Amino acid sequence: MRIKVNGVNLEVQVSGEGPAVLLVHGYPDTHELWRHQVAALNAAGYRTIAPTLRGFGGSDKPRDLAAYDMAEHVVDLLAVLDHFGVEQAHLVGHDWGAALAQLVAAHVPDRAVSLSLLSVGHISAGGPEAGREQYEKSWYMLLFQCQDVAEQVWSHDDFAGLRMWAETHPDLEEVVARMRDPEALSAGFAIYRRNIPPRAFIPGTLQAPPIAVPTMGVWSSGDRYLTEQSMTGSAKYVTSSWRYERLEGAGHWMQLDQPEKVNELLLDFFISVE
Repeated sequence: MRIKVNGVNLEVQVSGEGPAVLLVHGYPDTHELWRHQVAALNAAGYRTIAPTLRGFGGSDKPRDLAAYDMAEHVVDLLAVLDHFGVEQAHLVGHDWGAALAQLVAAHVPDRAVSLSLLSVGHISAGGPEAGREQYEKSWYMLLFQCQDVAEQVWSHDDFAGLRMWAETHPDLEEVVARMRDPEALSAGFAIYRRNIPPRAFIPGTLQAPPIAVPTMGVWSSGDRYLTEQSMTGSAKYVTSSWRYERLEGAGHWMQLDQPEKVNELLLDFFISVE
């Protein structure tokens, strides 16, 4: 369905009954990233709410770069919960979704039963603090800052650049099909352009509040974009309970590569904190 919150129309997939779980995707995905988790969580007695972030999929794509500030995304997510009458939810985020979900949990902890961070850990533990290897893995974030250039690099020769960068994505052809729309291609870069400018690579620049709700971090050994240190280093920024899980063999899109294992971890974590 489409709902209007915070001045934008968002696509949202809602199903199931029971305690609420908010599932937040990252780049270059949509709510469809969570299809395997939605089915398993619904079957286990949970209500799932999976929005497609502004700038992605069928959700609105504002032209103003300021519209992609993380604060706007956080307001979107809170407004989505309000729209469906949800006071508290288990927050689950992947990639950019993990960054946004943790900001919801940090700023309004009373709305979060728990927080699950997939691939991306605490914002303060990433970037320069994660060391040289993370610098090397983050090269594309600087490319994305180059307006028009990044679009050409990604789309040239039938999206050879995007295909190379995301070659391990199980839904690669679907991603390419969406990015053939020039508006979608640029809108996807907007969250990086607004929130990770070049100065963000200066040590100490990327900072976020501590997290005071039970938190689980999950990192996969085949992740090409994030180091394990950027996840394990999150522990010192969580003032509540912290749980770390490492998935062997899965790539960055772990919920598609190893859906059964991800589902098992989420359900076990939810039960442990309820």
